[in-house]
Amino acid sequence: MKIVVCVKQVPDTAEVRINPETNTLVRDGVPSIINPYDLHAVEAALQIREAAGGEVTTLTMGPPQAENALRETVSMGVDRAVLLTDRLFAGSDTWATAYTLYKGIEHLGADIILCGKQAIDGDTAQVGPEIAEFFGMPHIAYVRKIVEVGNDRIVVQRLMDDGFDVVESSLPVLLTVVREINVPRLPSLKGKMAAKKAGILKLSAADLKAEEENLGLKGSPTQVKNIFAPEAKANRKVLSGSMEDNVAQLVNELVEMKCI
Repeated sequence: MKIVVCVKQVPDTAEVRINPETNTLVRDGVPSIINPYDLHAVEAALQIREAAGGEVTTLTMGPPQAENALRETVSMGVDRAVLLTDRLFAGSDTWATAYTLYKGIEHLGADIILCGKQAIDGDTAQVGPEIAEFFGMPHIAYVRKIVEVGNDRIVVQRLMDDGFDVVESSLPVLLTVVREINVPRLPSLKGKMAAKKAGILKLSAADLKAEEENLGLKGSPTQVKNIFAPEAKANRKVLSGSMEDNVAQLVNELVEMKCI
């Protein structure tokens, strides 16, 4: 069984700053980490391998330094790591990112694809489902537990607002996972040593036989034009009284502000 986990190297949100002159993110000197949700996806893949056998591959798209994130996954115990890196990938939105990862997974082959439910730097939760759509395969989002894995089927629990659904799917399938699914393991000393020596397979757009018009900024239907910090405002009001009085006051305030 081939299991592929898509991971992303993201800025540590505790260190994110915005340049007040340009209204853009300051990335220089900001440490990078593996997207936390993706660590849960890696752990889920390792647990599937332990239960049903197979091979776990981590895959990321990014600049050469994204190799550091892949080595961290090797230290956790994955079998191999693949970096999709090419200047043509720069500026990708979610659609172009999903297309590139799709071409990478198509190149590698996969029975189960795992992703974190979203990345903490974009919070779109779009890339995983978009990859599945490129393949035309079923996908299950917000997976909180993997109940059973067979050679041709999988049964999972999908997190819902009021509990969970039990969902069965044929393979191949793509899953996006939530934090509740597991606690990611810590790398062992043996794993850290293996990560230092591990060979990272690097693939370019040409290797993937990807269509250039679908890559990077050129292939992105959406573009971020501006990023800014909300203006700090001090005009706050605390409502007091019964719930009914508070609701009435709140509605009046919203009407005066022309919000409703």
